[in-house]
Amino acid sequence: MIKQLGVGIGSTANEIGRQQMYSELECLVAKYLGVEDNMDDLERIVRNSIIEGQPKTRREWRKIMIIVEGIYSMEGTIVSLPRILQIKKKYKTYLYLDEAHSIGALGSRAKGVCDYYGLDPKDVDILMGTFTKSFGASGGYIGGNKRLIDYLRQKSADFYYANPMSPPVMRQIYSVINELMQTNDSQSNASQRVQRLHRNTTYFRQKLKDLGFHVDGHTDSPVIILLVYLESPLKCLMRRLFECGIGVVGVSFPVTTLLGAKARICMSASHSLQTIHYIIDCLDRIGTDLHIKYN
Repeated sequence: MIKQLGVGIGSTANEIGRQQMYSELECLVAKYLGVEDNMDDLERIVRNSIIEGQPKTRREWRKIMIIVEGIYSMEGTIVSLPRILQIKKKYKTYLYLDEAHSIGALGSRAKGVCDYYGLDPKDVDILMGTFTKSFGASGGYIGGNKRLIDYLRQKSADFYYANPMSPPVMRQIYSVINELMQTNDSQSNASQRVQRLHRNTTYFRQKLKDLGFHVDGHTDSPVIILLVYLESPLKCLMRRLFECGIGVVGVSFPVTTLLGAKARICMSASHSLQTIHYIIDCLDRIGTDLHIKYN
């Protein structure tokens, strides 16, 4: 493929046209997609926005859009999409769903949060996601109705000033999606990977709780948040885990509240039981030394 198409496109799609592989990947993504989480507070905000209008002029808003994430990346919580859709339909708003961490990780077919709840993705106005996580590539996608996509192709600066994805990257994404679409077969490699990710997630999360750690987020979320609360032990935790060959992401004030320091651990279907036990043993030992087992 590289011999035929090279490793890059060389210019924008609007200047030199779109390669067939690019169109094929867009069609496959569309087919695959099926194109703080306080709901009472959200409904209050939407209702007040309709009643009060714009802050200075009090004119009514032309459009009201609800923007949510499938899995909140530093909370580990899964959005309550059924409740969001109730509010959307009740007040006739638009819904933008960012599936950066949920696409390829949630649902029996790994199609994201809509698949997880068994909802129709067509009820979501804009579906956005990335190919950098579950797909092991780069770039991302936006899914929606034809009018929206045509508008983005005409008006978005990317289509005029940025190069499209290279053929090898597109082939990587194409191969992963093709494999994920085999999840209807319970014996397929993709189906087994989805099931393994779920087992790894629930097992690891429960083990951390059993050891006495404060763990945040939804049970089914592969994004696992370890609450440390204080910045100093968080830095020590990250450094010592790194020395053990374990990479985690840590955040503290001002990204969080003053006493909201936390570490993020992302589970993968590729993690073996041996690897998970090694991580648990390291966390057990380091957690005892740093006195961050709060239960």
